[in-house]
Amino acid sequence: MPRGNSLPLDDYGHLRRRGDWSRQVAEAMAAADGIRLGSEHWRVIELLRAHFDAFGVEMPMRLLVRKLREDGYPDAASSRGLYRLFPEGPVRQGSRYAGLPIPVSCI
Repeated sequence: MPRGNSLPLDDYGHLRRRGDWSRQVAEAMAAADGIRLGSEHWRVIELLRAHFDAFGVEMPMRLLVRKLREDGYPDAASSRGLYRLFPEGPVRQGSRYAGLPIPVSCI
């Protein structure tokens, strides 16, 4: 985490308290995984957060792909493109960086 701070995580590496999330925390989590977050990563993170805020559950992969295509992110708008960005799983790893709980579909 930023500046050597340690935030409480669950058994899956997700933040225990959503309020602890920030862009800096997301960048630190990604850096620990060897990933530098770019604009496509951030768009996925924003979509995941907005969907969770609206529905209280993770965004399905198909909807994520469709939204990225609609938003003009053709390189990320496929399963292959998303796995290139989030190799551990776009919704699972993206949710972790987004400060969201582990997706129900991953438990």
